[in-house]
Amino acid sequence: MRGELVAFLGPNGAGKSTSLRMLTTLIPPTSGTARVVGHDIRSDAAGVRARIGYVGQLTSGSFSQRVRDELLSQGAFYGMSRRDSIRRADELIGSLDLGSFATRTVQQLSGGQKRRLDIALGLMHAPPLIFLDEPSTGLDPQSRANLWEHILDLRTQHGTTVFLTTHYLEEADRYAERVMVMDKGRIIADDGAAALKATLAGDVLTFGFATEADAVAARPVIARLGSAEVALDGDSLSLAVPDGDRLLPVIVRELDAAGILVRRATGVPPTLDDVFLALTGRTLREAGEGDAASASDVTADTNTDTNTDKTGVLS
Repeated sequence: MRGELVAFLGPNGAGKSTSLRMLTTLIPPTSGTARVVGHDIRSDAAGVRARIGYVGQLTSGSFSQRVRDELLSQGAFYGMSRRDSIRRADELIGSLDLGSFATRTVQQLSGGQKRRLDIALGLMHAPPLIFLDEPSTGLDPQSRANLWEHILDLRTQHGTTVFLTTHYLEEADRYAERVMVMDKGRIIADDGAAALKATLAGDVLTFGFATEADAVAARPVIARLGSAEVALDGDSLSLAVPDGDRLLPVIVRELDAAGILVRRATGVPPTLDDVFLALTGRTLREAGEGDAASASDVTADTNTDTNTDKTGVLS
């Protein structure tokens, strides 16, 4: 959807960067195909490239080149006239807050400034879709927040569709309208963050009692109201439900009416890591640590796994 922000998640070695390189026509798929901004990545790679921006994990600017000159060179690469390149460069310098260091060389910039320049380079030809591969990795919290402010402004000011990978799950949870989760070269979930958490994870409700006997007595009441499996841990009970905010006070009142005193009750909303745990039996962090040693093997397999008998569309 135009102007949508799509987060592409998965552990190290899952195939995210390889998939981005295929969608941006940097490497060919071994099978299958996809359409990006209405153009086939196999038969019309030039059409795809003319209509997308791509920001990889490494700084793309020439270290000895000045920021503004780098943008003008990028415009020339895309066949833009000198006049149009100057106009577009000045527009991006303003919208991405590059003005204070526009005359500095790339090597003089901080990490956050380099990432903003990378995004400006990807947007120089005004593409309707930009791919960002882990744009905030390695940045300090203030620089990450600043970068995200500019990414979000892109949609407000230019209607740009943003497709990005990130290891920061809270970023995807907070900003993305659509979340895609990849594991071992395959898409295992594709929906809004809220919908994924509600259907696959749920709020975790925990109830504490004075004794284990009270917890045992409360268990069937909670199971009936929550329609979910209730775990017993000493004098505590816990369960995962999709509507915890509504259900928690209902359960407390029902137990009170049954003469069972609840000493404590908490509700913890789910995270996208909980979604991955529900789908795979492990968290994204655990998956990343376990797969890191064989990342190159997983990436090599991804060329086949992500594309076999599938057609994708991005617009």
